[in-house]
Amino acid sequence: GAECEIVFSQKPKTILAYTKSVLTCDIHTRFRTKRILEANGAEKVFTLDDVLSESVDGSGYNEQYGLLGSNKSTEHGVKLFPRNCQPVVDNIQAMLKEKTGQDVEVMIYGDGAFKDPVGKIWELADPVVSPAYTDGLDGTPNEVKLKYLADNNFANLRGADLEAAIKKHINEKDEDLTGAMEAQGTTPRKLTDLIGSLADLTSGSGDKGTPIVFIQGYFDNFTK
Repeated sequence: GAECEIVFSQKPKTILAYTKSVLTCDIHTRFRTKRILEANGAEKVFTLDDVLSESVDGSGYNEQYGLLGSNKSTEHGVKLFPRNCQPVVDNIQAMLKEKTGQDVEVMIYGDGAFKDPVGKIWELADPVVSPAYTDGLDGTPNEVKLKYLADNNFANLRGADLEAAIKKHINEKDEDLTGAMEAQGTTPRKLTDLIGSLADLTSGSGDKGTPIVFIQGYFDNFTK
């Protein structure tokens, strides 16, 4: 059979001493890697989202992510990352509204956006946490840090007076707290990344058999 040589390096451009045509297989840093390779003389650079971005002889494909987020299915096939998901979440939301009268946000999620502190495993091997979600899940949290308020804004209050002051502050907070000291230490991440991580930790990736995770109270705060 064919022989191969494995070259270890922390610098992407090292490979250019061996070939000018490169398939880079990283996920979240792929655009940076591609820029580095092209800036240092690479002639052809492909990323995994270039592979199976269109059907080959009737195969499946993902026009946006290609092989990114794929999983081994059999010895001869892989399951690609979901595509055309927006109609699914929109339809589920509409059906729930019709049957219950409630506005329920819906998202499709895969890997959570977290890293295990013990095993050092970076869970997010998908290109994004959520390929589709309803409009109410767009954006980032806009929260204040309760500990900061208690220690600074209302350091002279205790008990019921402190609780009332914090609730009043929350109800009157600005719509955009970006850069505000009272928001420092909160999580400036996309809602879908946060909620998708929560759902992934709940469902797991093994034999729990949890196809749907129902989350209540996520958008509640100290005033409710």
